[in-house]
Amino acid sequence: MRRLLILLAAALPPMANAAPAGYFDLQPGVTLETGETWVADGQRFRLYGVQSCLRGTSYTDKKGQKRDCGDASLAVFAAYIKDTKPVCAPVAKTDGISFVVCYAMVGKDRLDLATMMITSGYAFAALNADGLPFHPPYAVAEQDARVKRAGLWQFEDVQHPAILLSREANERAKKAKQ
Repeated sequence: MRRLLILLAAALPPMANAAPAGYFDLQPGVTLETGETWVADGQRFRLYGVQSCLRGTSYTDKKGQKRDCGDASLAVFAAYIKDTKPVCAPVAKTDGISFVVCYAMVGKDRLDLATMMITSGYAFAALNADGLPFHPPYAVAEQDARVKRAGLWQFEDVQHPAILLSREANERAKKAKQ
């Protein structure tokens, strides 16, 4: 009997670590597009309320070298996936993309992956068309990261992606009017 219990105990941990009902595991091996968007099994997913640094934009590191800001966000996102093995649940779906919320267990604490990305300074609160955050607590986390000069905020020339996206949208609107 004892041997049977030991065998059962050895078999149970994978089941205990499986995502709860309504959630799915976010595992290494997915195709990361950005520091908040990925593709798995032909489906696109994005962390709800998060905007990573845009790929192709740059910041200047402490040694004076230009670095790709989007690559920095993506690398940290990949590390969080690998190290924390988050689970995610869909919260909204639009034109081919599922917006999700994810949590990760760090020690005994269940932490929101988006908050982890933002407070580490490698992601930002996504803003709606009115310039307001989709999820206000993420704007608070972002402000905290900015004050602490966490992650990308330590570099003087880092710009919030919403500023860059807004400029781009305004330029397109000007060209459309001409």
